[in-house]
Amino acid sequence: PSENQIKGRQYPLEAHFVHANEDGELAVISVMFDAGDQNAALSKLINAIPQENQTTFFKDTFEINDLLPKTANYYRFNGSLTTPPCSEGVRWFVLKDTQTLSKDQAAKLMEVMGQNNRPLQP
Repeated sequence: PSENQIKGRQYPLEAHFVHANEDGELAVISVMFDAGDQNAALSKLINAIPQENQTTFFKDTFEINDLLPKTANYYRFNGSLTTPPCSEGVRWFVLKDTQTLSKDQAAKLMEVMGQNNRPLQP
C-alpha cells in the first residue's frame, strides 16, 4: 500500500522515483496507482522481475515517463526517505493524478515485495 495518502486515502501501490544532485540532496517523485485497468508500462517491469537468486536485464527500451500521469500537478513537502537510514531533508513531490494497475498486477507485486510500506508518519 501507499506510504503517503491523498485526502486521507491510501492507494494499493505507490512508486518512488528517487533523485540526487551532485551535492547529495535528495528529491522523490511519488506516483499513486489505483485499482483499474492493466498498466502496460507496469507490465514491462513486472515481467522483468527476476526469480529468486537470479539477475535479469531489460531487453527492450523502457520509457519511465510511461509510469507517470499525463499531468504533473503535485503536493510538495519536506520529509525523509522511507527506508533506512530514513534520512531527513528529502524534497517530496507527490503527484495528484494517479495511474492504474490491475488486480493481477497488484497481486504479482505483493507476491514479490510483500507489504513493505512504512506506516504513515505524522
